[in-house]
Amino acid sequence: MTATDTLTLLHPGDTGYDEARTVWNAMVDRRPAAIARCRSTAEVAAAVRYALANELEIAVRCGGHNIAGLAVPEGGLMIDLTPMAEVDVDPDAKVARVQGGALLGELDRAAQKYGLATTAGNVSHTGVGGLTLGGGMGWLARQYGLACDNVLSYELVTADGDVVTASATDNPQLFWGLRGGGGNFGIVTEFVFRLHQIGTRALVADFTYPTAEAFEILQAWRDLNATAPRQATFTASINGDRVTVGFVWVGAPGNPDALLDAFRAMGNATSESVEEMSYLTLQTRDDNVQGHRFRRYWKGHYFKSLPDEAIRALLRNPGIGASLQAYGGAISEVPDEDAAFSHRDTLFEFVTATRWEDAKDDDERIATIRAYAATLDQYAGGAYLNTLNGETVNRAFPPAKLARLTTLKTIWDQANIFHLNQNIKPA
Repeated sequence: MTATDTLTLLHPGDTGYDEARTVWNAMVDRRPAAIARCRSTAEVAAAVRYALANELEIAVRCGGHNIAGLAVPEGGLMIDLTPMAEVDVDPDAKVARVQGGALLGELDRAAQKYGLATTAGNVSHTGVGGLTLGGGMGWLARQYGLACDNVLSYELVTADGDVVTASATDNPQLFWGLRGGGGNFGIVTEFVFRLHQIGTRALVADFTYPTAEAFEILQAWRDLNATAPRQATFTASINGDRVTVGFVWVGAPGNPDALLDAFRAMGNATSESVEEMSYLTLQTRDDNVQGHRFRRYWKGHYFKSLPDEAIRALLRNPGIGASLQAYGGAISEVPDEDAAFSHRDTLFEFVTATRWEDAKDDDERIATIRAYAATLDQYAGGAYLNTLNGETVNRAFPPAKLARLTTLKTIWDQANIFHLNQNIKPA
C-alpha cells in the first residue's frame, strides 16, 4: 500500500486488494494497477487527477453489481467509493443525504427509523449510486417514481477533477443527464433524496400454477395489472414446470384484501403464499439468492404491451429463470423530456437470468440466455440501462434522447475519461 499526499492506494499483493476488486459477478476477475479506497469527495477528486497524470483508465466501484463488472478495470485505477457510506436523514424535511458509496440497505435502515423510504431497488447490497444513475426501479416506484425521480441534487467530481453540484437550479442540464444517464458525466459523491412516509410494513403474495395453466394465468395477471392500485407492484416468474404470479404491496392508504381475492379467482393455485413482513425484511429477502460467489449472465427487455403471442413466447422457456415486473403509475407520469431516463411507457420489465459456479459451463449458459431473449426481441420496446449486457445504449435511449445525451457528454467529458460504464460516446 502506498500513499500520495491525499490518497491511499492498494496495489496487487497488498492486504485487501483482492477483496476490493471482487464484485457480484464471479466471472469478473480483472486486476487493476491500483485501487483508490476513497473516504471523501476530496480524495475522489485526487484519484481522478492521479489517474489522469499517470494515464490510467478509470473505473468506479460502489456496490459492484453491474453484470459486466465495469467497476473493475484491467490495469487501470479503480476508484472505490465503498468507504463513503454515510447516510444522514432529516426526518422533518424528509430528506436524506447519501454518500456515493452507500448501499441500498444503509439508506433503507436509516430512513426506516422514521417510517420513511425512497425508491431503492430490491437487493440491499446493491449500490445506491449505480442503481440511481441508471434510473432505479424498486417497490415504491409506482407510487413515487424511480430513484432518479427522487433525487434533489448531486455532488459530482468531473473529468477534470473539479467538484460541482447539479440540481434543478444548479447545472440543470447536467441534472437532467444524471437522472438516468448512468455514470457518463462524472463520479457522484453525494445524493440528496426526497423521502416519503410509507410506514414500516409490507406484504408479498405469490400464487403458483403448473405450466399447463400458465397461459391463461398470465393473461389474467396481465389484465388485472391494468387496474392495480399503485401500492401493488405485480410480479411473475417462470421456473421450469411452474409459473408464479403475485404482487408486492407497500404503504397506505388502501387494503390488499380485494386484490388477494382477485388473484385467488384466477384459478386453483398449487400453492399460495401471503406473507406480511417489515419493509426492511422485504428489501433484504433476496440477498442470499443474490450472493457474490456465482458466475452470472442475464438479458432484459422492456415490454410496452404484453400480447398473447408474447406470453406464448415467454412460455417457450428452455428451463431457465424468467421474470416480469410491472411499471406504470408514477413512473409513467413524469414527462419523458424531464430526465434522461427513457421508455416511461413501459408496461413490464422482463429479465432472464442464470447463475452457476463452474467456468466450463460459461459458453452453454450464456448461449441459452441469449437464444431465449432473442425469441422475445420482436415484442421489446427498449431496455433498462442497468440491465444492458454487452449491448449499446441505443436500447436504453431513443435517438433524440441519445443525441441530447451525446451533446451533454461532449460538454462534461469530451475525452471520454469515464467510459467504463454503459457508455455514451462524446461527439
